[in-house]
Amino acid sequence: MKCQLKSWQGFQKLLFWICLVTTSLLYQFQSDFCSLTHLVKLDLSKNQLQQLPSDFGRLVNLQHLDLLNNRLVTLPVSFAQLKNLKWLDLKDNPLDSTLAKVAGDCLDEKQCKQAAIRVLQHMKTIQSDLDRERQRKLQAERELEKKREAERRAREVQERELRKREKAEEKERRRREYDALKAAKQEMAKQPKKDMGENPKLSSASHSSHPPQHKRSWTKVFLKILLLLLLGALSTLAVCKLTELQHQPVCISVNMLYEDALTALQSRKILQNVLQPNSQQ
Repeated sequence: MKCQLKSWQGFQKLLFWICLVTTSLLYQFQSDFCSLTHLVKLDLSKNQLQQLPSDFGRLVNLQHLDLLNNRLVTLPVSFAQLKNLKWLDLKDNPLDSTLAKVAGDCLDEKQCKQAAIRVLQHMKTIQSDLDRERQRKLQAERELEKKREAERRAREVQERELRKREKAEEKERRRREYDALKAAKQEMAKQPKKDMGENPKLSSASHSSHPPQHKRSWTKVFLKILLLLLLGALSTLAVCKLTELQHQPVCISVNMLYEDALTALQSRKILQNVLQPNSQQ
């Protein structure tokens, strides 16, 4: 089984190479064949040809061409270049209906000569139509290219104008910002002078009002000091009266001062009580 598979693969490779070589030889033959420009008479009848080489028109000196009994359907466009062709036989080919009608029958010498004239004229018409179509397409492509180029240029001009306008707007915006900043600086520079010129009385009044403020502040400070001293004395008296520190020398002095002050106040009160009835009498 493996031997049969290998032999079949070898046979396929052989067929491939045969086809490749045949195609190459055929292409080479066609190229070499169409280079025989001095041919005058050519008989290709009964060869089962399906098509002629595309550059068949290079045989410009050809006068007699026999293509009887092949499998041709159409002729190459370059066939119109066979300007010296005088005799043509296309019988027994599955030609296109239009080409078959133009070629007619080649049953005698006269008909074969007429077939050559009519086929050449028909192929020239086809070539002219193809050339016109090619020119039309080329012209359309050129017009399209011109249109694209014009659109591209118009787009570039529009973009340049847009960039120019944007730059001008940006420049104008910066100029306005600079002018506004400059005006603000000038206004700020004028403002202190204006205040000094319009409010001299306010400035003098503010200067004259400072001394009372200083006086009031000193009075507040003095009252705070007296309050702190009074609180300190009361705190010392409370400590000396209520704690174990009352037998200390300092506390004894404080207590004595407190007793003296209290006696003086009481005596003053008694004196007031005595003097008050006398004054009433």
